[in-house]
Amino acid sequence: MNIIHNKDIGTKQKALAINLDPAIYGSFAEIGAGQDVAANFFKAGASSQTIAKTMSAYDMVVSDAIYGALKVRRYVSEPRLMAMLDHEYGLLIERLAAQRGESTTFFAFSDTVSALNYHKTNEGHGWMGVRFQLEPNGAYNDVILHVKLMDNDTNMQQQAVGVLGVNLIYACFYYHESPPVFLLSLMDELFADRIQIDMIRFEGPNFAKVDNRLMSLHLVKYGFSDAAVFGPDGENLQPSEALYKKHAVVIRGRFRPIINVHLDMLTNGVKQFLQEPDVDSSNVIVVTELTLQSLQERNAAENAEIDEKDFLDRVDILCSLGQTVLISNFHEYYKLVAYLSKITKLKLGVVLGFPNLEYIFSEEHYKDLPGGILESFATLFSRKVKLFIYPTLRDGMIWNCLRFYPPPHLIDLYRYLIANNKIEDIRHYNESNLHVQTDIVLQLIKQGVEGWEEFVPAEVAAMIKDRCLFGYHCPIEPAKEDTAKTGDDTTVLKTV
Repeated sequence: MNIIHNKDIGTKQKALAINLDPAIYGSFAEIGAGQDVAANFFKAGASSQTIAKTMSAYDMVVSDAIYGALKVRRYVSEPRLMAMLDHEYGLLIERLAAQRGESTTFFAFSDTVSALNYHKTNEGHGWMGVRFQLEPNGAYNDVILHVKLMDNDTNMQQQAVGVLGVNLIYACFYYHESPPVFLLSLMDELFADRIQIDMIRFEGPNFAKVDNRLMSLHLVKYGFSDAAVFGPDGENLQPSEALYKKHAVVIRGRFRPIINVHLDMLTNGVKQFLQEPDVDSSNVIVVTELTLQSLQERNAAENAEIDEKDFLDRVDILCSLGQTVLISNFHEYYKLVAYLSKITKLKLGVVLGFPNLEYIFSEEHYKDLPGGILESFATLFSRKVKLFIYPTLRDGMIWNCLRFYPPPHLIDLYRYLIANNKIEDIRHYNESNLHVQTDIVLQLIKQGVEGWEEFVPAEVAAMIKDRCLFGYHCPIEPAKEDTAKTGDDTTVLKTV
């Protein structure tokens, strides 16, 4: 069935369409600033045909009495949202299933939102979700998302939450068969400078074929968020919760495939980061970052489509190695650091190859900044950020920080950064790795040249062979789902 996204349906029309559907019936429970969702259904007309109950447990004591006390008293959180959905959906089924279960698809909508406070000293954000049936007496599905509220006015933030809530409920019932259309419809009558969605999760029998990692990719691809995160188990994570109050060490790459050089960079970079006097070694998260640019096809147009299977292949390998994966739209390193610095105030480490050190000191990349390279460096080299540089081999010579020669007018700036412990060479690296390049390894894999396995971790080599990844020619025709087209290698930034 071909689902078409109708952008001309406004918030009021969506709410009214749901109200006029005799099969849809449910309840609304909203905490904090999210009071506008149910209000949109009341204002649309015929709301009595849709709304079984609305409520707001604004007081913390009242909220705990209804939904249970939290171990960690954070009321704008996923655990609180899930407790709300469990409670409200359970009450619907308990009280109404016998009377109207044969003809009704029940839903429970919940949100818990914190808008700007009176002094505007906080950042607005919230959790929102729907638990719903798609057939009477059927099993339920969940769609859970986290939003960042960008408006600088409380009323505007509340209005944006109201629109998003209507879009979400409408999508659950009318766009559930097409997840990409579902996602795109969430921002109807909204813009990324008003609201951002940085985590979404689909669960339930009607979403059994939905890969939530792809949904994370689409959030960034569609511009709904600058970044998305998922853990080694492939589960989508809310970035602020995954990275909050943690030291983070980040390595950026194509990882097509991940090779021994990458692991050597990461292992030794993390080891040196842990030796920093202001780092708590028990509170460190290691993140591998894939940028949108690194996922686009090589030699293709700037807006080329991303090969989703190729993306999932890389992610599967990274996750199998226990990596937390960040997908971002941060082409420049200072933008990545700025993003992470908003989440955690603890020290950050960035592991990168020598060619990227040269890239960072190229002023042509900062022409759009009023302050040029100095403006970018003010963010990149903030008080709690340090770069760890992995050397590279050129013409038989090893290049590292000691051999780096920036333009003459930037030499004093570079010396300042070295002297103030902002840039450091990675020591104790495996020199034999310097002869290996990712592109060459990829070509060896595609050509079936014997011996390529020695350049990648053993578990990675096994996955490539078992699943015929990255153009590897299996001796036996693989299963149908493994024969999807794999795009050519892609990158914009050098990695090693």
